[in-house]
Amino acid sequence: MTLPLTPPIAPMLAKSVAAIPGPDAAGGPFAYEPKWDGFRAIVLVDDGDVEILSRSGKSMTRYFPDVVEAARAELPDRVVVDGEIVLARGSRLDFELLGQRIHPAASRVAMLAEHAPANLVVFDVLALGDDVVMDRPLAERIEVLDGLGLSGPRVHPTPRTRDAALAQEWLGIFEGAGLDGVMAKPLADPYAPGRRTMLKIKHARTADVVLAGYREHKASTPEQPLVGSLLLGLYDGDGESAALQFVGVSASFPMARRAELVGELAPLVVDVSDEAAAEAHPWATWSDPAAGDDAKRQPGAQSRWSAGKDLSFTPLRPERVLEVGYDHMEGTRFRHTTQLKRWRPDREPRSCTYDQLEEPVGYDLAQLLPGAPAAPESFTGSVAQ
Repeated sequence: MTLPLTPPIAPMLAKSVAAIPGPDAAGGPFAYEPKWDGFRAIVLVDDGDVEILSRSGKSMTRYFPDVVEAARAELPDRVVVDGEIVLARGSRLDFELLGQRIHPAASRVAMLAEHAPANLVVFDVLALGDDVVMDRPLAERIEVLDGLGLSGPRVHPTPRTRDAALAQEWLGIFEGAGLDGVMAKPLADPYAPGRRTMLKIKHARTADVVLAGYREHKASTPEQPLVGSLLLGLYDGDGESAALQFVGVSASFPMARRAELVGELAPLVVDVSDEAAAEAHPWATWSDPAAGDDAKRQPGAQSRWSAGKDLSFTPLRPERVLEVGYDHMEGTRFRHTTQLKRWRPDREPRSCTYDQLEEPVGYDLAQLLPGAPAAPESFTGSVAQ
């Protein structure tokens, strides 16, 4: 490539804030944008050659032949843009289906590209032709981006406003289409690779969950065991027939607290040498291939992300409840690691069901990405539906 920018190119980053800042807040005025839930991508186009780089600088080009085709057709001949690769299933974004693209088999990638095509949302321009525009303020880069004339169907400019009240409205309604917050970007700032100069505002929610196990920290030793992550569950209904589904982890603790937790949780540890006690644990079949879909709803389920990792855990009797903070759900699980708020000795584990979770009002993604291709609602990653 003969572009004025060459890899590696570190993307500009964001720091979390509790609320949408007004135009008079420090760093303002701002441009407000939806926070897309996909794969961050720096896309370079040079006379038909396309390269897609991840946030960490690794090439993702082979995993997204459809995005390569779209970039070649809908972006200028020589350009470097910053954006997000997203995938729609039905009327919402689907990060879980998008993740299936990271697969070693070219045939699998090609099948998914055909049946569940991805889209590129562009929110910044770093270079155009022979000109590097990173040093210009965002307000000027927006003018450059608008000048590209992007309108889909597969490469879209992100929606944008300078109205903080409208951004607050977006925070409430766009989640229904699978987006996970709002960005606030200082209009006077240049593009700052690797620096957290943007602001992100995400939903803050809490849920009461059941503690049913933990994984040890990578720094654990026989002399000093440490808790790495707490394994959390919710019951999928009321009554004795309800199953405890794995919903995610809580993992951010100081090292001293990790050591304390080992002792605090010791009375709950299931004696796996006691066959009856081990089989009574709700996630006893996590490593049993014969368990089928049931095992996939447990914390040891294998995936392309976990290949080679030790997914074993220390089972705990599901008798303790804790309150965690989370931002949003991806299917039946927390999208990101949760934050432990407090123990809830006043709650019964069986009372911790999915019913307590807040459901966003549905919002049709087609209003944000008009004409964008989407996988059918029923598509799960296999053509044998």
